[in-house]
Amino acid sequence: MGTVTVVVGLLLLFGCLLLGWFAVRRVRLMRGGGVDVCLRRRSGICRESRESRDSAAGWHFGVGRYRGEQLAWHRLTSFRLGPTVSIDRNELEIVDRREPTGPESYALPPAAVVLRCRHPQGADLELAMSPGVLTGFLSWLEATPPGRSTGYRQAS
Repeated sequence: MGTVTVVVGLLLLFGCLLLGWFAVRRVRLMRGGGVDVCLRRRSGICRESRESRDSAAGWHFGVGRYRGEQLAWHRLTSFRLGPTVSIDRNELEIVDRREPTGPESYALPPAAVVLRCRHPQGADLELAMSPGVLTGFLSWLEATPPGRSTGYRQAS
């Protein structure tokens, strides 16, 4: 009985330390100018059925930080010190904008807007963010230096 108590105690201690690490990580990312952004990577998203596209599967909570020409996205439940995904604004194309549907509305924050984006160096991405964060994101996309592309391309 004593060994079981010790094992359970160690597992609880490990769980508390893990939760503490994730909490401290989020606070540090948010203090550095981060915003809450959910991300889902999709391959072949245009060929999928509506039911699988609207599924809540694959969404990950994270913090996005603007670093010049890139949005660095840090997954909250990761031990990685650097960004999980880096998105270059000059190569990003917004394909679709919609409200969360079906099970997504339970998996994403309230009032979130979903952007389906195409990035040439990887799979299609879906980004979900609150309306205030969306305004900042679109402003960042449009604010490229003179002589470069607009950074905000929407497929027709």
